[in-house]
Amino acid sequence: MSLFLPGRVVVFDYGEVISRTPHASRDALVAATGVPADELFPVYQELRHDLDRGDLSVLAYWRAIAERTGRHWSVTDVHRLWAIDFTGWFEIEPETLAVVEELHDAGTRVALLSNAGSDFGDPYRRSPMGSLFETVVVSAEEHVLKPDASIYRTTCDRLGITPEQMVFVDNRADNAAGADAIGAVGHHYTSPAALRTFLLDLAATVEGAPA
Repeated sequence: MSLFLPGRVVVFDYGEVISRTPHASRDALVAATGVPADELFPVYQELRHDLDRGDLSVLAYWRAIAERTGRHWSVTDVHRLWAIDFTGWFEIEPETLAVVEELHDAGTRVALLSNAGSDFGDPYRRSPMGSLFETVVVSAEEHVLKPDASIYRTTCDRLGITPEQMVFVDNRADNAAGADAIGAVGHHYTSPAALRTFLLDLAATVEGAPA
């Protein structure tokens, strides 16, 4: 059975769904900053919400991490750290991206909805991966984070669909539940194999439905 879902749009989260967890870049950040992991990453994660909401620029985000960890980083330092972190997020999970491509090639509409800083917008859209997505919605550009209902509704509006037509895939259960809450179908991603099984089962239920 092909991954053709007539009348549905499958919307993907990016981080740790299409991308892998960036373990190597995190090790490199610890080495480059000299900040122990148990000190660096709680601050990194806490402030990430402000970056992903668009409340902090990339420079301000790293400067805030420096302040919180008792360091001082020049723009040159920040650019180096940003590059280590940023590129780490582009190590993809090929089996997941292959599912996205299979959906696309079967005629299923696909899109991306990511909690991410504004620096990710162009790479999402202009990378080879971006050719698969009809629409890309980035939280920092909207100034709202998943699982706020408004970002799912914005995604539906951009796609010209009702929430009931959206299938949303995210590695965070609360974000998948946020899609469920507006009437979409949320899938809590755990592995490419489980994702494929979920989509095949869903395709079987909608086979023959009008587009």
